[in-house]
Amino acid sequence: MPASSPSPMALNIASPTPSMFTKRKSQTPMASAASYLSALSQADARARNIRMPTATPALSLSSSITSSSEDTVLHEAEIDNNHDGLVLPPRPPTSEQVFTTVHTEFGHCGNDIYRIESKHTPGEVIQAHVDQDPPYYILLSTYISYLILIVIGHIRDFIGKRFSPKSYTHLVPRNGYAPLNSDFDSFYTRRLKTRMDECFSQPVTGVAGRTILLLDRISPDYNHTHILTGTRTRALNISSYNYLGFAQARGGCADAVEESIRRYGVSTCGTRLEGGSSELHAVTEGLVAKFVGMEDALISSMGFATNSALIPALVGKGSLVISDELNHASIRFGTRLSGANIRTFKHNDMANLEALLREVISQGQPKTHRPWKKILVIVEGLFSMEGTLTNLPELLKLKEKYKFYLFIDEAHSIGALGPHGRGIADYFGVDPRRIDILMGTFTKSFGAAGGYIAGNKTLIDRLRVHGHLGPYAEAMTPPVLTQIMASMASIMGIAIPNTPLDNSPASIMQYQQQQLELRSVSPVHPGPAPPAALPHWLTLPTHLASGAEGRERLMRLAFNSRYLHNGLKKLGFITYGHPSSPIVPLLLFNPGKMCMFHRMMKDRQTPIIVVVVAYPATPLVTSRVRFCVSAAHTKEDVDTVLRACDEVGDVLDLKHGLPQRERWSLERVMESAVELASLMRGKTESPSP
Repeated sequence: MPASSPSPMALNIASPTPSMFTKRKSQTPMASAASYLSALSQADARARNIRMPTATPALSLSSSITSSSEDTVLHEAEIDNNHDGLVLPPRPPTSEQVFTTVHTEFGHCGNDIYRIESKHTPGEVIQAHVDQDPPYYILLSTYISYLILIVIGHIRDFIGKRFSPKSYTHLVPRNGYAPLNSDFDSFYTRRLKTRMDECFSQPVTGVAGRTILLLDRISPDYNHTHILTGTRTRALNISSYNYLGFAQARGGCADAVEESIRRYGVSTCGTRLEGGSSELHAVTEGLVAKFVGMEDALISSMGFATNSALIPALVGKGSLVISDELNHASIRFGTRLSGANIRTFKHNDMANLEALLREVISQGQPKTHRPWKKILVIVEGLFSMEGTLTNLPELLKLKEKYKFYLFIDEAHSIGALGPHGRGIADYFGVDPRRIDILMGTFTKSFGAAGGYIAGNKTLIDRLRVHGHLGPYAEAMTPPVLTQIMASMASIMGIAIPNTPLDNSPASIMQYQQQQLELRSVSPVHPGPAPPAALPHWLTLPTHLASGAEGRERLMRLAFNSRYLHNGLKKLGFITYGHPSSPIVPLLLFNPGKMCMFHRMMKDRQTPIIVVVVAYPATPLVTSRVRFCVSAAHTKEDVDTVLRACDEVGDVLDLKHGLPQRERWSLERVMESAVELASLMRGKTESPSP
């Protein structure tokens, strides 16, 4: 398909008003490159003359102070090409503001009113997940759409096998070999997913920060192949797991990673039990245990494998696993490998869980009715497709009553929830040691890779030997370990070490006695990272080491999450999840709307890249777009997303969450951002005045 030809699925709306897809001039006048750089130069000059700013501190949430503020806005060629409004902020900094991040990686936002603490508010409703159905004609059209796709797909297969058999040679037996791909099993992929492949596997380059560079592509054969055009498009990134914005190419964390490569190289070239363990692994595991408030921790080089390879070491034959019906595939895979019996309960429904517990405890094992060796309940802290938070207070009440073990997967909640970023227990103000096993990943909030499992030392020591990761999985690499330590220490802050008052023997002896006393006392949780918990060569800038920037990032993420979630609801959309969740699913339902939503968001004046999700990751009729909010986004970025959703939602008929008379206008939503971010769960469900 030629690049200049219009898409066969493009909409033509007969209207005298200008099309929303036309490249329009920005409604807010953007600052020119010259004025912006001039303001930055003034800020630099002022910062160099003042050692400790007494007026306004550095308003960026950066990773490090660069040598020149001009370095933080890329090169002038990109600055001059600011037609999409993504390279420069809408307002240049004042002479007292010193931004130290690249705006395209981590947005410049110096307004403290766009901050809120992530914690459970007394009186806030913790509801079980409730599906909100659209009008019947939406459901009917969705089923008919799938029916049409299936019927046309079978007709094409029937005709194609007879008139174009070469296209089906990989699906039929040939030369005595059975086909590797079954005709029936691959039907969904060939006839449904392929039609929507422009929405998936979008090639990108550069840093997956506030914005991201897309490698433009076209398909001449209806998505069977894609050809890169050689051009790039910078888009607002609302799709990456970068909750706290640590995916930066420069700054304190990146500098630490660079130093680790000089010292340790890029790999340990072995498994943990066969020569692949370095002191960085032990230091990182100790820091992770302190961060989550557990006695010990074990890290893994892959998040999925943390569940799939370690759950079989926790339970086995004669044990019972009770799993939330919407748990992640890695949990399901691990429980099946374990050989334990598996029962599921309705998503986040504590009454259904209690009824199931009564049944399985009273009945015991199948056939023999002997008591279970152990019962393990597995839930996620924050569910990745629904955006719901597990009802931890009620879970702990049931745990005390029925004496089961509790396993919480915090892949999406660790670092993203709680006033200290310590996850679901921190969010609800619960002692994490009341939970038996905490699992999490470093991919989402820490800008790294891999996962961990934390618990008491006896349990973790057993998993080191009996888990499949120790002897078979490649050890985590030193650069990734350093990124984990640097980002985690930035969130925790680093305690200021006590030093002897002088070099006299009495002073040194007193200092040593204080250190022994500190080591004998359990560390306060959540508290700062002790300097001894980090490598001696890992140094962070003051704004990171103090924990101030980490707290700012947590509060920015909480504000952005609540503002986007409540703003979409007030505009009339059907959304799932808790307002504090950085995952905000917006329901599309019809499969045809997935392609159109993705394309219409990407083709705007300010391109927005989104993730659309469909069956089998979701139920058949609840296709959705999943927004992933980041601390790197500014309030203006969320405004941009809301404006785009408001316009696209009108075209695609997506506003079925509120009656017309109860919806807010876009202008009212944007003006009430602070109010919306402060609404409690119970209030967001009530009609607006």
